[in-house]
Amino acid sequence: MARVAVIGAGAIGGTIAAWLAQSHDVTLCARSPLDDLAVETPEGLIRATPLVLTDPAAAQPVDWVLAATKTYDAAGAAAWLPGLMAPTTRLAVLQNGVEHRARFRGLVPDAHVLPAIVDIPAERHAPGRILQRRNGTILVPEGVAGEGFAALFVDTPIAVSTTADFTTAAWRKLAINCAGIVNALTLRTAEVARDEAVADVIRALVLECCAVGRAEGADMPDSVADAVVAQNRAADGASMNSLHADRVAGRPMELDARNGVIVRLGEHHGIATPMNRALAALLAAAAG
Repeated sequence: MARVAVIGAGAIGGTIAAWLAQSHDVTLCARSPLDDLAVETPEGLIRATPLVLTDPAAAQPVDWVLAATKTYDAAGAAAWLPGLMAPTTRLAVLQNGVEHRARFRGLVPDAHVLPAIVDIPAERHAPGRILQRRNGTILVPEGVAGEGFAALFVDTPIAVSTTADFTTAAWRKLAINCAGIVNALTLRTAEVARDEAVADVIRALVLECCAVGRAEGADMPDSVADAVVAQNRAADGASMNSLHADRVAGRPMELDARNGVIVRLGEHHGIATPMNRALAALLAAAAG
């Protein structure tokens, strides 16, 4: 049994904390108190009563810390680290984007940080009450840390695997995520990609992502753009990505991690990214 702290009680953090609490000693680091977690999963309803902390000063060292906050709240997650991290503690960063290590650089040695790509469709309907639509997957770099992380999930239906090329995997996930700005702007779900003119906009966004990803060392052929369009067209017409959901709910959005990073790294490499720049500016203005 491992000692695991999950930072963030949203849809992903709550789901993972509930599953891990079935077989591990779990602490949930949250903004507000929770009595328990109830997650409606494809396997049925699961409940968990992890130790819930709301004050970083009360944190104690654990074996693993899983940062599952939104990317823009990395500073909030960092406030928990002094109490949770021991010399041997690993930090798994379960966030969007391609800058997992950079968000915690200077706080945790790079060698102790494990970036993770999470694909677990889940929605939080109330504090501690979550709908998990699919068992989902988590992808981490291969190696001792990746294998140790995967071992945490052996008693859960969440499939954790490792990859020798995490850079490519992260940029391919970003290619999917950067297209979500179209949904957030139009306030339409994945079905909007069936409009050919909109599909062209998605392709342009993703092609810019591919160009910057290649400069960062990822294997990103231009064919990824058509694949993203096809994936959107094949998706459940009612599906709503998190950027869209956050705008509808009036929450902050992960614009920088999804589109701003493409613009910033594009500038670094001398690659123009006008579509990502323009749509990010429009969405920021539309959201006020």
